[in-house]
Amino acid sequence: MKKLIGIYDQAVGMVTSKFAEGIMLLFVRVALAGIFWRSARTKVEEGSLLEVSENALFQFSEEPFNNVPILNGDLGAYVTTYTEHFLPILIVLGLFTRIGATGLLIMTMVIQLFVFTEGAVWWQTHILWVALALTLIVRGGGIFSLDALLTRKRGEAA
Repeated sequence: MKKLIGIYDQAVGMVTSKFAEGIMLLFVRVALAGIFWRSARTKVEEGSLLEVSENALFQFSEEPFNNVPILNGDLGAYVTTYTEHFLPILIVLGLFTRIGATGLLIMTMVIQLFVFTEGAVWWQTHILWVALALTLIVRGGGIFSLDALLTRKRGEAA
């Protein structure tokens, strides 16, 4: 029995190490960023980097997107498109990870509360986005992030 407990303790030690956590947080960063990056790319003209498409402008002026306070119409299309490009880049790099994840959490909640309000969307999709964002807000970017590098540099400078 002691041998079994020892094996279990070793396994727990391996999966709770900084290295294992860093790998997990890297995967979480890429997963969350990928969701919003792919969404952002549907809002730009094909072949362009950031030219907001006519379709996106039209979409944000129609139901249910025009239910979003302040950010509806053209303003909503531009802000959403640029935010969905910028924040995922920060998150993949692990630069200001907590700020980027907070931005995507806010976007998710706006989408849930004002655009796709059905409970099924929450349980099938948005709850997973929230879980990913909250993981990054609580844990940060991990050891494989620019945040960790900057933290080490600050420590060396002090």
